[in-house]
Amino acid sequence: MGRKKPTLAANKDAFTRINFLYQAASITLATNPRNTGLVRFYMNSLTSVAQKNVLRLDPSIKRTVCKKCHSLLVPGVTCKVRTKAKRECHVVVTCLCCKKVKRFLSREDYALWSEQNSQAAMKMQPVAQPSKQKLSLKEKQVTLPQEDEKQAKIKQTNEDSTQN
Repeated sequence: MGRKKPTLAANKDAFTRINFLYQAASITLATNPRNTGLVRFYMNSLTSVAQKNVLRLDPSIKRTVCKKCHSLLVPGVTCKVRTKAKRECHVVVTCLCCKKVKRFLSREDYALWSEQNSQAAMKMQPVAQPSKQKLSLKEKQVTLPQEDEKQAKIKQTNEDSTQN
C-alpha cells in the first residue's frame, strides 16, 4: 500500500518557521530599509524551507519575493510598481536590486486559486453555519460568530457583577 500523505500537523514546524522568517524580514526592512542583505538571507531561508518540505506558499507571499535575488518586494522601498495596458491590463513589479520584472494580469473577474477555493466553499455552506476562512502565513485573526456571542455574554456578566 502507499504511504500516508503528511498532514498539516506534520508540517506545522515548517509553517511556523516560514511565518517567523517572513515576519522577521518585513520588520527588518520596515525598521532599516538599507539592511537588504539580512532581508535577502531571511527570504532565501524561507524559500529553501518551503522547497525542502515541499510546501506551497500562499500567492500573497510568493508575489512579494523576487525570484532572482530573493529580496522582499515592498513598493517604493525595494520595488517599483506600475500598471501597463498594452493587450490586457498588467501590474508590472520591478525589483530595484536586480531589475527583475514580474507581470501580474489584472482582470476584474480573475481570482487566485487560493481565493477561488474559499469562495466556492462559502457558496456551498448553509447560512446557519459559520464560514471557515483560510489563514495565510501572516497570521490573520479570525473570530467566529460563536466566539463573539460567548465574549458578549462574558462582558455582560462582568458588567452586571461590577454594578452590583
